[in-house]
Amino acid sequence: MTGRLGSSCVVVVVEVVASFVTCLSSSPSPEKCELPPLRVRTGGFISEVSTRATITTNRKSKAMAPTAVDSKRISDITEDGSMDRRGNPAVKAKTGNWRSSILLLVNYGLVTCAFFGVGVNLVVFLRRVLHQDNAEAANSISKWTGTVYIFSLIGAFMSDSYWGRYITCAIFQMIYVTGLVILSLASWFLLVKPTGCGAAGEHCDAPSSAGVALFYLSTYMIAFGNGGYQPSIATFGSDQFDETDPREARSKVAFFSYFYLALNVGSLFSNTVLVYYEDEGRWVMGFWVSAAAAAMALVLFLLGTPNYRHFKPTGNPLTRIAQVFVAAFRKWRAEVPRSELLHEVDGDESQIAGIRKILHSDQIRLCTVTQVEEVKCILKMLPIWLCTIVYSVVFTQMASLFVEQGTTMNTNIGAFHVPAASMSVFDILSVLAFIAIYRRVLVPVMSRLSGNPQGLTELQRMGVGLVVGMAAMVVAGVVEVERLKRVGAPDQPSFGSSLCMASISLGNYVSIMLVSVVTSLTAGDRRPGWIPGNLNSGHLDRFYFLLAALSLVDLAVYVACAVWYKGIKLDSNEEKANKITVHV
Repeated sequence: MTGRLGSSCVVVVVEVVASFVTCLSSSPSPEKCELPPLRVRTGGFISEVSTRATITTNRKSKAMAPTAVDSKRISDITEDGSMDRRGNPAVKAKTGNWRSSILLLVNYGLVTCAFFGVGVNLVVFLRRVLHQDNAEAANSISKWTGTVYIFSLIGAFMSDSYWGRYITCAIFQMIYVTGLVILSLASWFLLVKPTGCGAAGEHCDAPSSAGVALFYLSTYMIAFGNGGYQPSIATFGSDQFDETDPREARSKVAFFSYFYLALNVGSLFSNTVLVYYEDEGRWVMGFWVSAAAAAMALVLFLLGTPNYRHFKPTGNPLTRIAQVFVAAFRKWRAEVPRSELLHEVDGDESQIAGIRKILHSDQIRLCTVTQVEEVKCILKMLPIWLCTIVYSVVFTQMASLFVEQGTTMNTNIGAFHVPAASMSVFDILSVLAFIAIYRRVLVPVMSRLSGNPQGLTELQRMGVGLVVGMAAMVVAGVVEVERLKRVGAPDQPSFGSSLCMASISLGNYVSIMLVSVVTSLTAGDRRPGWIPGNLNSGHLDRFYFLLAALSLVDLAVYVACAVWYKGIKLDSNEEKANKITVHV
């Protein structure tokens, strides 16, 4: 290998000298000679070098002084550290890019279709088939949805620490498909009795203990499978693009837009077609269609195995985090040196596999700079993350109380009956519409006003989202006030009713607590409470206004946290030449 490289270098030098002598002999008094570009293959790279030499003359002596060497490196393998399935550097022509990402987008769309085919109408299934009341069904949905997103922490941990994203996605999808098959079988043979029951006005027999046990086993297997799969698939899809390649870097940004489109297309089918058949009592068919979609998604995912790009797991982050806290505790009296004297490993990569170096930001101390900054990122993000929990409480009402509220309304359009769970279609359509409006209208306007090419910063966009969520609760409360004016109260009152994914999970659990507290405080012997079994005798509007008030308080806290928060700075190549690394 060394001999081959040496002979290549000799050939290059001879070519340069010969071309340069030819240039000199062709012009008796040349002031500048430009040599033709050379293409040299070294390892996995083809380097195109343009060499320019300038000859300066004066009366005493003549000297040759090279003034510039411009080089452009064209790589046929990825430079971001990704590998093929055999552990070799990934070849761009044979792995990743859109050939793999399109498969993953279709896979995600089918998985989403299966998930919402079960989840979006599950609150109605609990009420009509399992005979739960409104509050109990709403809390059951919040528990289940919260568990989905809390399991995402397990999936993300296993993916980043041990298994890698490909194996994590494959294993959790298998669990997901198994759960859907068990749910379909349990509904077919044990729960939906007589066949076709569960439609509006069609009474189902009391479920058996075995049927209820299998129902909860299957739904929580679905939660575990989908929760573990979700955080890995988006990152695995973006891994198929080399961010050091300008063309692939642009595709990587576009991938996330298409990823969100796949989410909405998959859920759109579930919220319209599947929900309609389920609302008509065809629960078994709806669940089997969801199981088939998930199985097809798994097959497509496995078909792309030979062409995927992979990253090595980075190891257990809890160990690194604990190390930083232990080091900080042991040396908390130590004087903090200048940032250029802080301990960091040499080279381009950080000590943590797969993570770029992070520059020091003047808070906390010790371990490598990247290790400390990793922990500081978590600590600085924590207040922002906590502020999103109230928004998640608001968001989870779409799958529970909004659907229950919709079942009390007239949802007929002529002779066609619109299922209450299909109201979430408006959420999907509004998201798609506002994405287009934001990109085409708001971003250009805001970029001119703020000078930021993105229009608004990430924190500003989150703040706007909190305001919109608060406004949604106010509108929901006003709608409920108007609805109650149009119905008569019955004589017999009855008693009733996830970082991003982790935030949604906690939001669902907080919603459970909030619904339980409100129900216990507002319901009594002669009072139906705010969320009774029959919503016509309750005050769901007051619950929505309570959420709006909590959102207002949360917004004020978020603004204070967003003003305090400072983003991280990654190490750049330009600063490496002047960097001094000393072990402290």
